Amino acid sequence: MFKTTTATSPEAYIAALDEPRRSEIRRLHELIRDVAPQLEPHLEAGMLAYGRYHYRYASGREGDWFRIGLASHKRYISLYVMSERGGRYLAETYRERLPKADIGKSCVRFRSLAAVDLEALRSLIREGATDPGAA
Repeated sequence: MFKTTTATSPEAYIAALDEPRRSEIRRLHELIRDVAPQLEPHLEAGMLAYGRYHYRYASGREGDWFRIGLASHKRYISLYVMSERGGRYLAETYRERLPKADIGKSCVRFRSLAAVDLEALRSLIREGATDPGAA
């Protein structure tokens, strides 16, 4: 599902990227660290991850996952926000504020930072980092 990486730290993940993507991912990394300093950065599933939470489904399946994720793909950047509000994934509630992004359940995809409102991303990250209702 996710691309693998040989990076062993968030800094190594960012350093391995080519420009201009490296600068954009670094800027987003810094934005996440600024907005949600309580979420410890680490690598998970081949991407940058911030914070952790434990989930348990009604089926009994359980595990640990990240609250916020950031990944560089060949054609776009993905920001994952593992949180929900009122039975909807939080990212979905930002469609109007991020009209140039492709938004899935918990994922916001965009080609470059120029295509998105950074204040909307800041707000989404802040909400996702503090919401106890992880998806």
